[in-house]
Amino acid sequence: MLEIERKFLVHSLDFLDEASNSMHIVQGFLNTHPERTVRIRIKGEKGFITVKGISNSSGTSRVEWEKEIAVEEAEMLLKLCEPGIIAKIRHEVTVGNHIFEIDVFEGDNKGLVVAEIELGSENEFFERPKWLGKEVTGNIKYYNSQLSKNPFKLWE
Repeated sequence: MLEIERKFLVHSLDFLDEASNSMHIVQGFLNTHPERTVRIRIKGEKGFITVKGISNSSGTSRVEWEKEIAVEEAEMLLKLCEPGIIAKIRHEVTVGNHIFEIDVFEGDNKGLVVAEIELGSENEFFERPKWLGKEVTGNIKYYNSQLSKNPFKLWE
């Protein structure tokens, strides 16, 4: 239930040649309070509800609880979400012993490409592929819950 994750910008699409899996994701938020977010997601052919707690001071760790739900339930709950539905294509790329999840955003967040890696501990070593850019772990403006309210197209 504890998620340890680091987040990076991606400065090239070279990762596409290495992707082992790609899927479309649509998600919305029933609650975007920084101390607790409630997300509804359709990932491929599956629906999910996820509750996330507040991040620690470094932004790398927080409580995450997720449960699969029927796609029909997820579709219904998406209609109840706060404004700002997010759409993206997620690509999975294995680098060494880790999997990077790279999100290529669509719609109001088009142009933003972010990679996330889940770790077993905050200081765990991982290989940095050449396409990995600046680290944005803990920068709240890159949280999906915030992108739903302040999308990339509005940034200066």
